[in-house]
Amino acid sequence: MAQETLQLLVSMHRIVRHLRRSRTTTDLHPTQFLALMLIADEQPIRIGEIAARVPCSQPTATTTVASLEEAGLVRREPDPVDGRATAVVLTEAGVATVEASGRQAADELGKLLHRLDEADQALILNAGQALSRLADDL
Repeated sequence: MAQETLQLLVSMHRIVRHLRRSRTTTDLHPTQFLALMLIADEQPIRIGEIAARVPCSQPTATTTVASLEEAGLVRREPDPVDGRATAVVLTEAGVATVEASGRQAADELGKLLHRLDEADQALILNAGQALSRLADDL
């Protein structure tokens, strides 16, 4: 199992690296991209939660949110649960960026998957669901 696990890890890294290089819709750093997608799914969300879920350090999450805010993609608002804290939400530009980036990334991955036969495509897409559950539990 160790050899298969290592092969999976290396393959995932190579595919993600390929997808990062092929991104043309945005100049976002990978951490910014992950944070923006997380904010889109979970908004409003606190910076500490972003740090835990990306995952990255609290200072990195703070810097990432600040850069996304400077780019006009997110804004901070009072946390609806605790008015002393702030939460992060997407702006209209952020919504447009998420939609364009998600579409472009899915198109690029789709091109890679079309190199495989239908059985392997189905296997990978089903594995994607399991990997998503695993990532959610981190």
